[in-house]
Amino acid sequence: MSRLADYFVIVGYDHEKERSGISNGMILQRFPEKDWSDTPFIEGIEWFCQPQGWALSTDRQEPRFFVSVLTDIDANRHYCACLCFNETVSIKPSKPVDEDEDTVDGETSLARLIPVISHHSIMYAPKCLVLVSRLDYIETFRNCLGIIYTVYVENLNVHLETLVGNILGCIQVPPPGGPQVRFSIGAGDRQALQPPISPSLPVTHTSVNLLFQQLGIRNVLVLFCAIMTEHKILFHSKSYNRLTEACRALTALMYPFRYSHVYIPLLPAALVEVLSTPTPFIMGVHSSLRSEVAELMDVIVADLDGGSITVPDGVSLPLLPEPLLSNMQEQLSLILQPELSCADHAFPPLAVRAPEQVMLDKEIRAVFMRLFAQLLQGYRSCLTLIRIHPKPVITFHKAAFLGERNLIDCDFTTRVLDCMFFTSFVAERGSPWRPCDVWDELYSNLGDYLKSETQSPRHLLVHIQELAHQLYTNENPNPQLYSQKILAPPEGAFARIHQPPLPTIDPQQVQTIIDEGLSKNNLKSRLQSLRPTQPRIVPMGPHISNLNENKNILSNSARRLEVLRSCVNCIFENKISDARKTFPAVLRALQSKAARLALCNELAQHVVGNKAMLEHQQFDLVVRLMNCALQDDSSMDEHGVAAALLPLAAAFCRKLCTGVIQFAYTCIQEHAVWQNQQFWEAAYYQDVQKDIKALYLPRTDTISPRLGNDLIISPTSPRENKDVIWSNRRSIINRVAEPSALEIAAEQMRLWNTIDATKQNELVTSEESTLYSQAIHYANRMVALLIPLDIGNKTHKQDHHIDDEQASNSITNSVAESDSADAESGFEDQDPGETGATVIRLVSRFLDKVCNEGGVSRDHIKNLHQMVPGVVFIHIETLEAVYRESKRLPPIQKPKINMPNMLPGEEPITDGLRVYLLPDGREESTAGNLGGPPLLPAEGAIFLTNYRIIFKGTPCDSFACEQIVVRAFPVTSLTKEKRVAVQYLAHLDQWLQEGLQLRSCTFQLMKLAFDEEVTPENIESLRKMIHKMRHPPTVFHHFAFAGQVMVSQTPLHKGKEKNATLRGFAKKTLLKTARRAGFKQKPTSKRQKYVLPDMNVSNSSKYMTSPGRMSLPNHHGDDYPHEDDISVDDFEQTPPNSIIVPPQTDVKTLERLAERSYVRDWQRLGLCNYSGSPTAKSSTPDQFRLTSVNSVYMICRSYPALLVMPSNVTDESIRRFCRCYRQGRIPSITWRHPKTKALLLRGAGHHGKSVMGMLKSHPTTNNMTETTSSLEQEKYLSALVTATPIFNQRVGWGKSDSSLSIDSLLFATEEHLGGGAGGTLTPDVSRRSNPLKTIGTLGVFPRNSGGKGPKNFGRWGSLKDKRHSSQASLSNVPQNRTNIRHSVDVADATDGVNSLQRAALYILGEKAQMKGVKVESAPKTDFIPVEYCDVRHTKAAFKKLMRACIPSSQLEPDQSFHKLIENSEWLQQLQNIMQLSGAVVDLLDLQGSSVAICLEDGWDITAQISSIAQLCLDPHYRTLEGFRVLVEKEWIGFGHRFSHRSNLNANSQASGFAPTFLQFLDVVHQIQRQYPMAFEFNDYYLRFLAYHSVSCRFRTFLFDCELERVESGVAAVEDKRGSLTSHHKSVDTISDDESVYPGGRMAGTQSGTNLGQSVFDYIEKQNARSPQFFNFMYTPGLEHQVLRPQSNLACLDVWSYYIDEELAHGPSYDVEIIQMDTQQEEEAEAADGINNKSMRKTITMGYESVNKTVPEAFSHLLEEIHRLETELGHLPQKWKVLWDKLEIPSTDSLTRHASFSTALVRSHGRLVHKRSTLEILMRGKMVGAAESSLVYSHPHRFEKYNYTTPTHCDQCPHLLWGPVKMGMRCVDCGFSCHEKCMESVTKNCTMYKTVSDNSTTQTMPGSGGDNGSVSSVGSARQTSSQQYYEQFSSNVAENRTHEGYLYKRGALLKGWKQRWFVLDSIKHQLRYYDAMEDSHCKGFIDLAEVMSVQPAAPAPGPPKKTDDKSFFDLRTSRRTYNFCAANAIAAQEWIEKLQACLQ
Repeated sequence: MSRLADYFVIVGYDHEKERSGISNGMILQRFPEKDWSDTPFIEGIEWFCQPQGWALSTDRQEPRFFVSVLTDIDANRHYCACLCFNETVSIKPSKPVDEDEDTVDGETSLARLIPVISHHSIMYAPKCLVLVSRLDYIETFRNCLGIIYTVYVENLNVHLETLVGNILGCIQVPPPGGPQVRFSIGAGDRQALQPPISPSLPVTHTSVNLLFQQLGIRNVLVLFCAIMTEHKILFHSKSYNRLTEACRALTALMYPFRYSHVYIPLLPAALVEVLSTPTPFIMGVHSSLRSEVAELMDVIVADLDGGSITVPDGVSLPLLPEPLLSNMQEQLSLILQPELSCADHAFPPLAVRAPEQVMLDKEIRAVFMRLFAQLLQGYRSCLTLIRIHPKPVITFHKAAFLGERNLIDCDFTTRVLDCMFFTSFVAERGSPWRPCDVWDELYSNLGDYLKSETQSPRHLLVHIQELAHQLYTNENPNPQLYSQKILAPPEGAFARIHQPPLPTIDPQQVQTIIDEGLSKNNLKSRLQSLRPTQPRIVPMGPHISNLNENKNILSNSARRLEVLRSCVNCIFENKISDARKTFPAVLRALQSKAARLALCNELAQHVVGNKAMLEHQQFDLVVRLMNCALQDDSSMDEHGVAAALLPLAAAFCRKLCTGVIQFAYTCIQEHAVWQNQQFWEAAYYQDVQKDIKALYLPRTDTISPRLGNDLIISPTSPRENKDVIWSNRRSIINRVAEPSALEIAAEQMRLWNTIDATKQNELVTSEESTLYSQAIHYANRMVALLIPLDIGNKTHKQDHHIDDEQASNSITNSVAESDSADAESGFEDQDPGETGATVIRLVSRFLDKVCNEGGVSRDHIKNLHQMVPGVVFIHIETLEAVYRESKRLPPIQKPKINMPNMLPGEEPITDGLRVYLLPDGREESTAGNLGGPPLLPAEGAIFLTNYRIIFKGTPCDSFACEQIVVRAFPVTSLTKEKRVAVQYLAHLDQWLQEGLQLRSCTFQLMKLAFDEEVTPENIESLRKMIHKMRHPPTVFHHFAFAGQVMVSQTPLHKGKEKNATLRGFAKKTLLKTARRAGFKQKPTSKRQKYVLPDMNVSNSSKYMTSPGRMSLPNHHGDDYPHEDDISVDDFEQTPPNSIIVPPQTDVKTLERLAERSYVRDWQRLGLCNYSGSPTAKSSTPDQFRLTSVNSVYMICRSYPALLVMPSNVTDESIRRFCRCYRQGRIPSITWRHPKTKALLLRGAGHHGKSVMGMLKSHPTTNNMTETTSSLEQEKYLSALVTATPIFNQRVGWGKSDSSLSIDSLLFATEEHLGGGAGGTLTPDVSRRSNPLKTIGTLGVFPRNSGGKGPKNFGRWGSLKDKRHSSQASLSNVPQNRTNIRHSVDVADATDGVNSLQRAALYILGEKAQMKGVKVESAPKTDFIPVEYCDVRHTKAAFKKLMRACIPSSQLEPDQSFHKLIENSEWLQQLQNIMQLSGAVVDLLDLQGSSVAICLEDGWDITAQISSIAQLCLDPHYRTLEGFRVLVEKEWIGFGHRFSHRSNLNANSQASGFAPTFLQFLDVVHQIQRQYPMAFEFNDYYLRFLAYHSVSCRFRTFLFDCELERVESGVAAVEDKRGSLTSHHKSVDTISDDESVYPGGRMAGTQSGTNLGQSVFDYIEKQNARSPQFFNFMYTPGLEHQVLRPQSNLACLDVWSYYIDEELAHGPSYDVEIIQMDTQQEEEAEAADGINNKSMRKTITMGYESVNKTVPEAFSHLLEEIHRLETELGHLPQKWKVLWDKLEIPSTDSLTRHASFSTALVRSHGRLVHKRSTLEILMRGKMVGAAESSLVYSHPHRFEKYNYTTPTHCDQCPHLLWGPVKMGMRCVDCGFSCHEKCMESVTKNCTMYKTVSDNSTTQTMPGSGGDNGSVSSVGSARQTSSQQYYEQFSSNVAENRTHEGYLYKRGALLKGWKQRWFVLDSIKHQLRYYDAMEDSHCKGFIDLAEVMSVQPAAPAPGPPKKTDDKSFFDLRTSRRTYNFCAANAIAAQEWIEKLQACLQ
């Protein structure tokens, strides 16, 4: 029993301290006046009586009642019930504030809150009656205080003393569970007070429901999560009661937890700074203080009146885990919003469940109680018992709970388990023997509830209501209501005017009444003392491991566990190889929790006693398993793996040497779990619990006989699993009968009082010593796992490196450190080093914590602390020996390094370095994706030879380790080498620091990680050697030459011996021989140069010298300097034995030159009939001749010695005009069409005639001028035109057959396909009845006007006077209607560039050259600017292609392989080459025009287009022999710079690899795919060439031009090979007899130099042996005369050369190596004795070569025949002989029965091809047009249009006709396109072209032209708004104030240029045009910027026929313009007009 109230206090207003109506409260009276002994009086109560502060008010206020809660120092709550009312006071005006004394504390804060009061004479002061009680009976307090107030106000005849005395002394309240108390306090009242049934359940009445009404479900849940995770919460409201109720409700929701932080439901305003406290709290403040609390950064504020909560940004508030959160919201909604479920019903129920507020309150609480029961399910299984007597000590295994419940990532649960009230929850509810309450019952039954609710959801509400009813009964146990009688004042009583103040109460009288009451009650209470609730065994609830949510173990785990068990058994049976095979599977299996625990059990079974000594390899594997098991758990050890491994870590060991044993714990220290103190505590408590159980178990057995002795103790804590063998785990049914630690404890606690005292002490002591012994054990374990193995190493480093300088300390230090001191001296004096000290600190902290918690005696704790340093020292000492010995262990056996097979002459340069080949981004590297074992990573070695970089090794995966992995590439194909970062190898479980990534242009990537045994020096030297081999000093060091004879490296010492180097020797030789040869020194030259005398002698054949015996300079650099003299200083790579022979004609030499393959090819084509001597006259004059003008490579260094020329072009003329072309590479005839006799020429682009062009061009003798070279060039072009037969077909040449003529192509396609095929040319031809007639009248194709000569070739006019025009004009051609000039430019036919004539010679050139080209033979020559990708673009595309095909890491998901290929634009470049080649094919074949390809320097794109065109036109080039000729002619003869483009010479090192030749081969491959029967060679042949074009194995692709081949002597060898009959041909030129070909070999000091081998010779030799290069589908001459391949991107594919890989042998292009490898494998198999070898073989994609292993039928049959013949003892025939013997079926069967559809498909294919050609021509013309003027710049006006016939879209290649016959059509010009294509259509509507006056005959004199940049490709369109402005007004007369021609001088060093100027006063600008007819201005001068216009002095180099006074200057703010008019009058007029505009 306890008092109802402890104190009654009257608190009043302190008038003395008053200031401006504000003061403090003061206690006027308190009863009893002395403190109770058990409850001292609380000071400061007056603050809480007026939470807003004590102040006077001007009007009376209603009496108010509220309760404050105060907490005393012992955390007991005291409820202060306050009743406040007003009393009248009379006031004298107070002094002004500024005169007043010091302010009272706290006043400043209050002054802000309470408005300043204007003083009346009568004011009202507050007074409070306060009851202070430890009991929470708020309503009773309200009633009692109300009665006292009523008695006072009504002045009833009752003494206040009686009332107060009765309340304090006479009313005794029974504890919870007691009966109802009925009483009266003596004022005629009747009251009843009902204690709740349970002491632990909170009483809430309706406060929880009220909180939900105020804030809503979601907000309350957020607050609930905040309070559970220890956040600060602040309520504010205008009602004090609401604040108290809200705080009470929120803490009640926490049940079964109790809030134990700061709890102040009403915080007085004066104490508002308390809110800054760092600890969690729940507080309430009045809303008037809201602004005060706004800036709190970490407080969650709830506004009860407004129903909102504010969570600051800085607060991380975890919410309940799903699905609990959503379940909570649904259940609360079900209770609080019952109408929600039927809100949408068509017939809503008449009555919805509407319980009373009180019941609602309990139902809400029931939901929260269920939440905790659910969240904490299984918590009792994780209680760890560490003491039973004298009182139980229980801890909670947090990690086990989180792990078992899968809540390890749940932030909310983790925080709840960490918080303070969870600790007190465990302390209160952990005990197994105690009184139980509602929550314990709910916890144990929840599982059943949840089951039934899942079956029938209706049960949910029933269960909640049942629980709510229990809570309701707890608060209202008495069903009969007692009618109370409570006095209350009448309404408005407080407002009475003459109310006397509260009388003073007599304390003496009160005390007397209290004393009387107490004496009575003591007796009474003794009689009524209640029996307390009896303790019982707390129900366990479900075991945590049986909860449903944990059933996530994989169903197939049994198989995995079996594998794991067999692996562990293999290890311990020492079957190491078997164990290693299953090892990767076991490591994968260990990712599951079950497998990790099973591993611990399996390992534990192999420990006998307390030690398990293992062999080294066993030890390594066991340690790896342990590490793997630990690495997937967090540092919390949520699955108990670390705890299970603890005893094993100290059990498994190996013997390093006598007396030194290494334990497993030294190898598993890297895991974070060992640093986590919570883990150590939990593990310790688990072991203690086990020992305590063992202590009591026998006794338990005797006490409860139902428990048999033979039972295995089942794990109730999940951490005891390790004691239970997995297979024997008992089911839950058995577990019921097995005593858990808690059950044992409950039994012991029940019996405790029955045991005598000595027995009790004995038990206490034995428990204490158990804890102590385990503590010693754990201290040792911690030391073992926390001190690293290399501690000795580390401490020595720490302690001595610093001290070595101070000799004095170092000795003593080292002695102290390494010598162990003896036992007596103790270890305290020694410095344990930093790590040791840290460990001592950690272990001591751990011991303090667990020993204090477990109640270990002080002495024992002290002993432990003294023991720790000793343990650490001994351990460090033993570790030193272990570390030393473990370092001496022989390393684990690594696989033997396999030497790779090498070619003859290939030699290793470095020893094999051990590396791992890592997987890169290619799919093949992870063969596991395809089902096989992963081949990479592989371990092996990297080798560098003089030819290749090779990796050879075996896969790390133990299932594939019998395979061999080879990756190799030629060292010269290396394009990029970079270091890669640290790599983790899962197979080896190790980190490798150094890595290297090598990328090769043979599409190979090696990503290597070096083994730790490889030193950084080794790696560095390897990198240096690779670089050295990649860029050797001379070409002779490449493998092709150095393969058999090693060239000695140039010594690097400075004092060189005489003639020591190649260069020095060569220099001397050259100087000597040059003098003898009649060269004379130039006296003027600073450097000594030698030139050939009499350079201008016309008979140039005199200088043809034998290339075999002749040596010429080889210039370095990217561009060849064009000097005719030999620079000795530049002479570097010439072989030392070269001799310069006097320049005399040598017939033999010429004969030999004529034997070269390209000359023989020209003979085949009929371009030259060489009959032995150039002088021999043939009977009929030839059209062409072989010229030897370049035989000494003076005209052009990069051209072949012999060229084909029209016979009427003289050598002298060639010498002159060669300088018009870059590098002197003139357009030279390379092929002639056998039928149309059209010529194909190739050359470089023209030199521009700019200043730079002049400086660059070939220096010639002085009498030659610019004009002559241009003239010669014109003559040359006209000779070519004459040589083209089409030139002579004058009449009707437009009417030729549609299949042959491009002209008719325009009409033919229109007729067939209904328009559009001509692209932008003929948008509306299809609408006209007769296309042929209309085309003359169409604006698009103006007829030639005839007669007006100069207009026909305006810009192409000559620099000379006009006398050539009659010859060049078209007027002498008969004017047929059909002689149409196809011109895109509608303007006028003056602009020759823009006209598409039917020309005899088309020059494909660059846009930039358009102005530089002078074509005098205008009518038959047309210049087509074409777009192509220059080398820079090719390089960029190649890099991107390599990244796509051989990515270094896995591709990003958004970057697929095909996307990367598309982005690389490689296929677009192939398409471009194919389109340009296709155009050449059509022009030569269909139109019969000659084509000259003059692009860039004539050696990259030119070679590609020329050779592809020839390949398509001439079937000969599609044979093995012909393709060789094609490459030797177009690439080798015409000087493609192989060495430069492949980066072979040191000069080109920086420029990067350019895949020009590779692109050519790729295009051939694309064509071969489309025409598989047209080629004699197969795809392997092309891949072989692609590989060896960069491999440097053959000499073929090593030089930049023929000159270099001559100098090196290679040409001589090749000529000799050519001149021999085929019988004598020997591929190996080294074996040729010297006498056969004198002088061919280099006779000199290094007579043994090997001149290598030609790749084509090698192919011939191989082809003779086997058909690996042969295409069995080849059918010569059937249908494929001219190939027209499709070039759409859809038709192109990615070449297999880029993506295929064969890891078995490396690249398959070194045939000998693969043969050696195969032979080795066969030998190995024979040695193994595998006789009955199965015919079946597994082929792995990316590993074996499928073509080799599974050859196609032909190869297979030929091999079979070869084998059978050999078996029969015959001499096997060559395959080709057999193949040729086969009879071809009769041709009838091969003739296709061409159906109409086939014919249509074919003709469509041809049309598409022609269309592509036309597009190129037209695009070229459009570029030309755009260059001079933007012809059309107006957008089209599109409308929808129905197409009745199939029409081509003018934008894309597809038809507009089909199921949907709609398209878009321009209403102005008839341009047709798809709707989707509209966006991309250019703005070039032809209707808006400005029409100029055709009658004018003024012509602008041809100018040299402003030379554009060579690299600009594509049309330069102007995009400013200017163009729109221009198009409307350029011809409007009124805008032209003045116009005329003026000469304008460009920038510095530029000449005068004539331009048409227009002065426009409207736009205020001076515009200028190229010519009067032009519609688009070339530029303008803004008159706003003009500063002055004035006459000027004559300028230097004026235009001809000008007056001195015709010059004037125009000065703008930016620059000065110089102008020159035709004469002085015109100049004056211009000046006046300009000045007029300026004013």
